[in-house]
Amino acid sequence: MTTVGEKGLVVEGLRKRYGDHTAVDGVSFALPAGGSLAVVGESGSGKTTTVRMLVGLERADGGTVRLDGRDRSARPRGRAERLARARDIQMVFQDPYLSLDPRIPVRGCLDEVLRLHTALDAKAREARVAGLLDRVGLGAREAAALPRGLSGGQRQRVAIARALAVEPRVLVLDEAVAALDVSIQAQILDLLREIRREAGIGYLFVTHDLAVVRHVADDVLVLKGGRVVEAGPVDRVLGAPGHPYTRLLLDSVPRRGWDPARTSDRS
Repeated sequence: MTTVGEKGLVVEGLRKRYGDHTAVDGVSFALPAGGSLAVVGESGSGKTTTVRMLVGLERADGGTVRLDGRDRSARPRGRAERLARARDIQMVFQDPYLSLDPRIPVRGCLDEVLRLHTALDAKAREARVAGLLDRVGLGAREAAALPRGLSGGQRQRVAIARALAVEPRVLVLDEAVAALDVSIQAQILDLLREIRREAGIGYLFVTHDLAVVRHVADDVLVLKGGRVVEAGPVDRVLGAPGHPYTRLLLDSVPRRGWDPARTSDRS
């Protein structure tokens, strides 16, 4: 796994329990500044719980999270620190419709973020909104539309634009292309690659789709039952997996000559 110094996201020994169930058990990883890490595993492996703790939607029971050397593990002190943490790590969800206010046009959704996190006046916010929408391939028609008037791919572009509005250090994408048609998936992934190249934002992808991993990530973290079972560069982990569970995930991907019998749990 790529190592980082003071720049980047470092997670050590992250833990989370729900009653008698341990959802995340000692998860550690590093995401270099501007890097791209995929977190993979089947449903219930602890992927989403892990990233929800990173963005503050869940409180960890143990472990540390540091971004650019700053500890994010303790509860934030006051509104200013909460907003600063929110700016640093933004999240894009699988279904953007659930995270967009259905009553507010797209330009209003973006303007709301800018009013909360910046000191820009109305004219400057308007220009910034237009620039953000242009950056993700949307224009005036989409700016005036309500979320229900957009396609799934367009809504996901809006969600990405809203996350970029605060200039985050890390963008967490939780199954962000899973609900899209294959052709739209490709467009969104191309857009994300371009943004990463130009803005230097670190990406943390949560996905079950190993094809997506091969196209977007430098490193991959494999979770099973809340624990890391394998981690390293994508080419090595997916090309020559060392753990039976990683091989199981690869064998579960339908392809020419695919044998479903190989997907029985051998781990």
